[in-house]
Amino acid sequence: MTFFGLDCLAKKERELERKLRANDREYNLSFKYATNAIKTSKYNFFTFLPLNLFEQFQRIANAYFLFLLVLQVIPAISSLSWFTTVVPLVLVLTVTAAKDATDDINRHRSDNQVNNRKVQVLINRLQNEKWMNVQVGDIIKLENNQFVTADLLLLSSSEPLNLVYIETAELDETNLKVKQALPVTGDLGDNIEKLADFNEVRCEPPNNRLDRFTGTLTFAGQKYSLDNEKILLRGCTLRNTDWCFGLVLFAPETKLMQNCGKSTFKRTSIDRLMNILVLCQIFGFLAFMCTVLAIGNCIWELNDGSQFTVFLPRQEGTSATFSAFLTFWSYVIILNTVVPISLYVVEIIRLGNSFYIEWDRKMYYARNDTPAEARTTTLNEELGQIKYVFSDKTGTLTQNIMTFNKCSINGKTYDVFDYMGQRLEITEHTDTVDFSFNPLADTRFQFHDHSLVEVVKLENPEVHAFFRLLALCHTVMAEEKTEELVYQAQSPDEGALVTAARNFGFVFRSRTPESVSIVEMGQPRTYDLLAILDFNNVRKRMSVIRSPEGKLSLYCKGADTIIYERLHQSCSKLMDVTTEHLNEFAGEGLRTLALAYKDLDEEYLSEWQQRHHEASTALENREEKLDELYEEIEKDLMLLGATAIEDKLQDGVPHTIEQLAKADIKVWVLTGDKQETAENIGYSCNLLREEMNDVFIVSGNSPEDVRQELKVMTDEVVNGEYGLVINGHSLAYALEHSMEQEFLRTACMCKAVICCRVTPLQKAQVVELVKKYKQAVTLAIGDGANDVSMIKAHIGVGISGQEGMQAVLSSDYSFAQFRFLQRLLLVHGRWSYLRMCKFLRYFFYKNFTFTFVHFWYAFFCGFSAQTVYDEWFITLYNLVYTALPVLGMSLFEQDVNDAWSFQHPQLYVPGQLNLYFSKKAFFKCALHSCYSSLVLFFIPYLSIFDTVRDDGKDVADYQSFAVLTQTCLMFAVTIQLGFEMTYWTAVNTLFVMGSLVMYFAITFTMYCNGLFLMLPAAFPFITARNSFNQPNIWLTIVLTSLLCILPVVTHRFLMVQLYPTINDKVMFKVRQAKTKLPPPTRRARIRRTSSRRSGYAFSHAQGYGDLVTSNRFLRRPAVSRSSGFTHAGRTTGFSPMGRSAGYSPTGRPQNAKVNNVEVTSLQMYRTIGEPSL
Repeated sequence: MTFFGLDCLAKKERELERKLRANDREYNLSFKYATNAIKTSKYNFFTFLPLNLFEQFQRIANAYFLFLLVLQVIPAISSLSWFTTVVPLVLVLTVTAAKDATDDINRHRSDNQVNNRKVQVLINRLQNEKWMNVQVGDIIKLENNQFVTADLLLLSSSEPLNLVYIETAELDETNLKVKQALPVTGDLGDNIEKLADFNEVRCEPPNNRLDRFTGTLTFAGQKYSLDNEKILLRGCTLRNTDWCFGLVLFAPETKLMQNCGKSTFKRTSIDRLMNILVLCQIFGFLAFMCTVLAIGNCIWELNDGSQFTVFLPRQEGTSATFSAFLTFWSYVIILNTVVPISLYVVEIIRLGNSFYIEWDRKMYYARNDTPAEARTTTLNEELGQIKYVFSDKTGTLTQNIMTFNKCSINGKTYDVFDYMGQRLEITEHTDTVDFSFNPLADTRFQFHDHSLVEVVKLENPEVHAFFRLLALCHTVMAEEKTEELVYQAQSPDEGALVTAARNFGFVFRSRTPESVSIVEMGQPRTYDLLAILDFNNVRKRMSVIRSPEGKLSLYCKGADTIIYERLHQSCSKLMDVTTEHLNEFAGEGLRTLALAYKDLDEEYLSEWQQRHHEASTALENREEKLDELYEEIEKDLMLLGATAIEDKLQDGVPHTIEQLAKADIKVWVLTGDKQETAENIGYSCNLLREEMNDVFIVSGNSPEDVRQELKVMTDEVVNGEYGLVINGHSLAYALEHSMEQEFLRTACMCKAVICCRVTPLQKAQVVELVKKYKQAVTLAIGDGANDVSMIKAHIGVGISGQEGMQAVLSSDYSFAQFRFLQRLLLVHGRWSYLRMCKFLRYFFYKNFTFTFVHFWYAFFCGFSAQTVYDEWFITLYNLVYTALPVLGMSLFEQDVNDAWSFQHPQLYVPGQLNLYFSKKAFFKCALHSCYSSLVLFFIPYLSIFDTVRDDGKDVADYQSFAVLTQTCLMFAVTIQLGFEMTYWTAVNTLFVMGSLVMYFAITFTMYCNGLFLMLPAAFPFITARNSFNQPNIWLTIVLTSLLCILPVVTHRFLMVQLYPTINDKVMFKVRQAKTKLPPPTRRARIRRTSSRRSGYAFSHAQGYGDLVTSNRFLRRPAVSRSSGFTHAGRTTGFSPMGRSAGYSPTGRPQNAKVNNVEVTSLQMYRTIGEPSL
């Protein structure tokens, strides 16, 4: 099955260039471009039966049993009735077909839901069309908050200068982006006639490059260049734009789907092992046994066969060789249970274990009403063998929600303290600040230190400057929605800081390319924006303002290490105090940045602006010249304070990663975010730890640099614990064929790996690299469409979070929170693997034992292909007598409960090492079965040989021997099942005991006189039941059962005493604790005292500031209305709340500052007073 029915890598023929004409379906159809319909279903009403049967008979066992059925209709070969093969085969095919039909119906429903979405298409006029009917070359109209239907060329929009605002969370982790149409198409507006009239587009063929696009538009005889800034990609959502028109370029071969990678059919490692065992060992062993028996028949015919023609008549002229040939095929039929067809009803077991996942209330997220979902039923046991987990960061480990948590202003920290000056932990019960004095405050914003509101109301100049900087130094866009002010930020960090300033009285209202309008403590003001020095790897942004007094000021915010290098020497004492606060914030895993300002001379600024203009228009060394100017103006700054933002982790993430590490599961984080973001989260979630010897950073810009950095690491990471952080461009070199194994070897030696700034395709390449060389089971977990490609791991898990449902739709399992992963693996995965392995071991044991008895019997029946059991017993053995007990074990078995599984994550390790079922375990089962079959044949044989009944009649007839042997077999395999099970339930007990009761009930029913009189050929066994009234028969059954079980008990006793496994040790603890559950581990809140601090705007994109200050960037002016803000001023009636300063006097020593963390961001403005906005 492919993603959205599309194999993104397979092409009928290579497309070199795409040509299309707008609104000309006849022309575009000549190129046979695909429609926008998606198809993930496999069948329809007419094709289901033939296709499903074709797929099922591709299984070796099913095809084999079909071949047996053909053999059984040949009288000269078959010694068994046809129903012994038909009944099991039809049952297995029916059960599997029913399951496949159910799965495909669900896929049809999902396809229909997407295909039947409506969009407005321009076909002579605007009309609603289903997504499935949209074609390449169509012009469509999108409205606000609609999903982008396909990859579109933006033509025009409702916004000034033809801008549109799109949310790209489905493609990357940046919240909002701006796109702009060509002026020539933008002038068409919403004029239907003109839109339908322009000519041709030529562009690149479909590809997976999300950040590049090349093409040309021909209009009115002129050619215009097209680039990525004019393309709207499927997977985005239109925001803050009333409407826009777009031309469909790619459908459905969109860039999003091209990044999905090639979809492959997933099979578990146990499935692959089963195919090898069935094809090689079992078929080979079957052929070997049949050959031995055929040779035996040939020898017997040559020596003794002529003496038994009365009992074994044969046609005239039949040679011993031909008899041996027929005997070979006869034994192929009789010994067919060595390839048990009912083994493939494991689908029922997998289905049952899938229901357990979906029914698990502890994996249900009540807040979003989202239960866990097993979207595939074929991979459950693989969940118990995971060695590597590849995780996205934003929305997977974190909530992607930033909160302004704490701050330090002019040497005073604003946090929550008790009356002793000790910092308090913030909980849901902590009092929040009342912002009712501010009618423009965001009611969702929470802050807990009341003293900060007090100093704001008292008009503290440093505090006002602090929040004024936050209100001005950003690229956020404001929008009025139903009398509510809504911010659209390019990064969550930006939104959190501007919202904080808003609540404390400095409300950002609107912006133009030349100005920013805010409300300061109820007074509307407009600041002229003279320049923005935009974010890059060395600074964030810079603006210039003119204060109300007429002086120029420069505002700057950025990483403390960079800001500190540019501070005036008079700030040294304040810098020391603020450093202590920053270290406290960073120790709690908060994202920090410092704020500073500088007064500027107007004459110098004019001269600097002239040089800045020259540098920005230079054709050579533009970036270097601009960097020099930035460094020049960023000197001698005055420190204002620092902010602390919490990128909220999802609940339970640190504990989950800790548990996975104890289970020897390695977690790699693959994210599109910046390095500092990922590093910070790595520390917060216990992936990176201060106790590690070192965390290596690979950031080389050439293959030689990357190779050298990896070589240095390899020399050091032999001993100790290390972490690895590698960015996207270095990873591209590391994934080259010549270097990939060296990178993999180094990464696998580290305890934690974080890959930053990676593309969706790079995520897939990293996963594929581990799958290719490590031969380990992998799991990938993510929540966005950019995670779809890596979800092609052995197991894909989707999180239904902030970034849409694309990952969920492509996943094998889904749930709402990352913390549920530990329950999925350590409980459901381990139990599923344990149940499947016990099922396979027992199933092979009981079937091999059943079959080998035929082999031994052949030496006593002249190799005549006579069966040792009754035909009805052969038919019902797997379907009725032994089906429910093994099914009960496979659905209810658990060595320890979930609480013990969490307390001892090491129980997971045997699954990673394939200790429960492997080729070695298979051969052990075969040897055990061989021994049991010898006991089951020879003990009954010898016990009734030359034996008479109490009344003097002979017991040693064929029917009595057959019934005794099959009864001994039933008791032996049932007792063996009892030893396999460690978790007995009422259902299990009923199944086990009921199987024996059912055996005797059916046996006595079929051996009654009535059935014999009605159908003597079908029910010939009428005398065998009389043997059950003989004491020696029951003694034989007891003796046989004991001899079968004795080696098992002895082996287990010795292994537990001499070589106990982790399971043995934990189960011993369980028995000691009896029925008491282990006490829950009390996890103290760990404060990380690290000096590592994150910079600002981790998901911010370079170049955004240029757009803000260009004439292309122009929003509609905000609706003018009074601010509704009552200026507090210095009121004598104000009652201070909380601790006035909030500064901790404890003076605890802190770690020293770390260099080279992040960089700056500056702004320069000019202010114009306004009576109203």
